[in-house]
Amino acid sequence: MSKKKVIASRDNALVKRARAVRDGKMRDLIFVEGVRLCEEALRSSLTIEDVIFTQKMVSDERGSALLANLEHTGSRMNEVTDAVFSSISSVKAPEGVVLLAVKPETGSWLIEKPNPVPLLIIIHHINNPANAGAILRTAEAAGATGAILTEGTTYIFSPKALRGAMGSSFRLPLWTGASFRQVLEWCRLNGVQLVSADLRAQHSHTEIDWTVPRALIVGAEASGLTPEEMRAAGEAIKIPMHEPVESLNVAVAAGIVLYEAARQRGLAGRGDAETRRRGD
Repeated sequence: MSKKKVIASRDNALVKRARAVRDGKMRDLIFVEGVRLCEEALRSSLTIEDVIFTQKMVSDERGSALLANLEHTGSRMNEVTDAVFSSISSVKAPEGVVLLAVKPETGSWLIEKPNPVPLLIIIHHINNPANAGAILRTAEAAGATGAILTEGTTYIFSPKALRGAMGSSFRLPLWTGASFRQVLEWCRLNGVQLVSADLRAQHSHTEIDWTVPRALIVGAEASGLTPEEMRAAGEAIKIPMHEPVESLNVAVAAGIVLYEAARQRGLAGRGDAETRRRGD
């Protein structure tokens, strides 16, 4: 790696730009932090504009290999002091590497790519970025073909949501900012059957057919879907639970249902060797 002057000022233009991206003020770019997530960004072929790193990465074997691979992409390499990096980082214990990358495309056309039996997850008004990210990660792992995030839902490319998804937001086809009405109409036009979760539903998540085109809707953590939204969705399912438990974390509930869909579709178990090789 060619040696450049180390950036030591928090008022440097790149440093200010990095903070703006981190805070969601420049939404054409995303703020990718940490060795594992940066490796996923590289593996997912994101367009990376700037790499910001500290000496700690240079002296670490894994970090050094990552930097070498990033430099080969033609990205701008920028070493900063630990103090400057701390002013950029979105976490309490920074690893010492951040990427400023072009935000992946999102839109309805991405989930409309030819797929005879789509399996979609609709994330509606969920405001916890970690939960939203975890749902995307589980959806990709379970073989979902795409995700829709409605308007009013947390920004799925925020640093916390990206950490929760751990690379899935880079790869899973996404449609963001859709209205609930738009989603309903899109599913109707494309023959996708909607399913919501309701404690009062007659059938459990294992008692419906997931081998047909389906979209699972999950709602806000505290309130879930409104009665009107559940009626509009049509079919409802419940996850059986032992009393006195009445509800599950939304990401956990989505995972349980999506893996039942994966089981019925014969996808469960695929990729196990890769999971063991890479670890969590």
